[in-house]
Amino acid sequence: MTTLLDTLFNGLALGAVYALVALGFVIIFKASGVMNFAHGSLLLLGGYLTAVLHDDLGFAGALAVSVLATAALAGVMDRFLLQAGGPDQHGAHVQTIVTIGVDILILTDLSRRIGGDLLSLGDPWGDSVSGLGPVTVADSRIAAIVVSGVVIAGVFALFRYTSWGLSLRAAAEDVEAASLMGVRLVRIRMLAWCLAGALAALAAVFLAAFPAPGLERTTGQIALKAFPAAILGGMASPPGALAGSLLIGMTEALVAGYQSDLRVLGEGFGDVAPYAVMVLVLLVRPTGLFGGKAAIRV
Repeated sequence: MTTLLDTLFNGLALGAVYALVALGFVIIFKASGVMNFAHGSLLLLGGYLTAVLHDDLGFAGALAVSVLATAALAGVMDRFLLQAGGPDQHGAHVQTIVTIGVDILILTDLSRRIGGDLLSLGDPWGDSVSGLGPVTVADSRIAAIVVSGVVIAGVFALFRYTSWGLSLRAAAEDVEAASLMGVRLVRIRMLAWCLAGALAALAAVFLAAFPAPGLERTTGQIALKAFPAAILGGMASPPGALAGSLLIGMTEALVAGYQSDLRVLGEGFGDVAPYAVMVLVLLVRPTGLFGGKAAIRV
């Protein structure tokens, strides 16, 4: 029973962090129709900046700088690279391919800088643990759940109660109608990219914190586990991204916790489990858990 509770808590913590990354995918897709394959490298950049700055600025200062810098880079990438010539100058599929090139450039440079090192982000939780009834959990996992919950609630409040959120939802429904109503599409999508970059930088802290050994050059690849979460929920659905992330997090934790009983599925099944869940769900719900069928008049 203790093993099950421990596994479920770890799954909840992983799902909460994956939700930060998956929300970034969804926000960008809603605003621009682009699948941002550079999201993992933005996450790695945010973590790297926190790691190299925390000795001079402290953890809070380094995190604030890394969040702002990553958000700014994401916004600049969208405004001056993807939207060069206007938001409709290049199709979403072309812009998606461009993000692959950007990912390679950022990842190559960061991999050269990090090398084979494991970088500490200087987080205040360290390797401390706390007891919650019969379960002993890392304080970083508790912090991941609390911080992610607050941030996700704030993002949903932005969607629901601000003019930016209203404009974003209007543009996602009908770009032409939103433009005719005076919605500034260029600014709306650039702010969406900035927000997604900030969420990625924040997620890096918890992905590199204990019990993880630290930040390494492959940490950005963890963002790819949040991609199935966004697909599962429906790429245009923020609530779906949250539900999909929790499902992926629970799946990964259960596979890791009971890997001895799943040996028949192979040693590396835990690495592909999120994608296996994605395929199974999409076989039943091709539009995702919260996705809807689009009606097109011909």
